[in-house]
Amino acid sequence: MPRRDLTLALVLTLGLAVAFQAIPRAGPISTALAAEGTVTLQSDPAADAAEREKLFAALAKAANAAEAEAIASQLWTLWFKAPNEDAAALMRQALDRRTAGDYRGSADLLDKLVEAEPDWAEAWNQRATMRYLLNDFDGSLADIDRVLALEPKHFGALSGQALILMHQGRMDAGQAALRKAVTIDPFLSERALLMGPKGQDI
Repeated sequence: MPRRDLTLALVLTLGLAVAFQAIPRAGPISTALAAEGTVTLQSDPAADAAEREKLFAALAKAANAAEAEAIASQLWTLWFKAPNEDAAALMRQALDRRTAGDYRGSADLLDKLVEAEPDWAEAWNQRATMRYLLNDFDGSLADIDRVLALEPKHFGALSGQALILMHQGRMDAGQAALRKAVTIDPFLSERALLMGPKGQDI
């Protein structure tokens, strides 16, 4: 089967569900969007922003998958820094509910979190994951838009966006989002789903 047809079949058949397991560099749908990190408190937002930019630059130049994995892990650590203790507590509770299989309860807590802290990108990212798990695909995409407005280089959100769009049959838009994600993280696991122009396999 041609690569393009095989990839589409894979996306549609698996429904992307396996990507929501708590894999270290995972986010919705993608392994990146669903990641669970250790929630800590943010003490110096400016320093964190500068560190993220340094890590993004290093990630784009990573020599191999292991190096990229280590850098991506540091980015997830920064993304999971909460703006205050109340926000951190809500995020921890939401992640605990998800781990326990209480998706609705987790989503309810994340509803409160994004309302209280609308500028925390990871709050939107995690709610996007929960909305996907609750089969609210359009809601998940809306949350991903909020993530990317706050953190345009969030490769987890971009890869999740790509996978949702492809799951919906919107292949061109999905491929465009995935190419953006791979530009940021060349070793992103979802890069295997990239396809060449129509009629050309890669």
